[in-house]
Amino acid sequence: MPELPEVEVICLGLRPHLTGRIITAIQCSGKDLRHPVPHNLMNEMLCGQTIRAVARRAKYLLIETEDQTLLIIHLGMTGNLGIFPHATPVKIHDHVRWQLDNGLELRLNDTRRFGAVWLLNPEQTENMETVFFGNTGPEPFSKTCTPVHFMALARARKQPVKTFLMDSRTVAGIGNIYANEALFAAGIHPCREVCTLQEDEWQRLIQLIRQILTQAIACGGSTISDFINASGESGYFQVNFQVYGRKGQPCLQCGIAIEKIQISGRASYFCPNCQKI
Repeated sequence: MPELPEVEVICLGLRPHLTGRIITAIQCSGKDLRHPVPHNLMNEMLCGQTIRAVARRAKYLLIETEDQTLLIIHLGMTGNLGIFPHATPVKIHDHVRWQLDNGLELRLNDTRRFGAVWLLNPEQTENMETVFFGNTGPEPFSKTCTPVHFMALARARKQPVKTFLMDSRTVAGIGNIYANEALFAAGIHPCREVCTLQEDEWQRLIQLIRQILTQAIACGGSTISDFINASGESGYFQVNFQVYGRKGQPCLQCGIAIEKIQISGRASYFCPNCQKI
């Protein structure tokens, strides 16, 4: 599943192609994604509208028109967004196509159809943090993402710190890849009870999360299987992985074999020497 860096990379790639363009028509495959695609509503609310902003919140792409209608897209497990000329042959998994006034179109391709599309009207857009993102935590780069924030949520909770970090109610956009990498960089075992982390450990972990996410964005994200950016190119942050996907390989810091376990149903990688519990 694309995590924060991958969605940010797509956002940055789409922004210059979409901003200022008029949506002229919308075509759908007729197949549901995670939810039914609101085709008729999109035709009613988006056609003829000029796109004024393209942004990201958590793992969601936000496309806002001049009248403050907001198109929200989640890529699910295998979704990709790209810009193509109208005449480009449609692929079997191109489920939504937003045609633009310059002969190009935005296409959502989703093999497994776990992605989703929502629309907010102008009033809902003004209150989107309550209406849509009410259960979503702060962005990792925001001023509200502080040791105090984490410690308040973690107090008396005995769940593994990795599970805590991946909960979108705690902090937005951190998935399995970057939770593994950040905890290794901080020297924190992924099974450690989150309530035991001290303020200085949270301060360092937050700094490392931001550093790793920034590096991943600069590398175009991580391509494990399906991810490509808006230009159809793969990311390459995966060459920098310290632990993720490296079961049995020597730790790049100490040489001890990387181990893999399941935590809350997710594959978790760590160095038993560098990340003692």
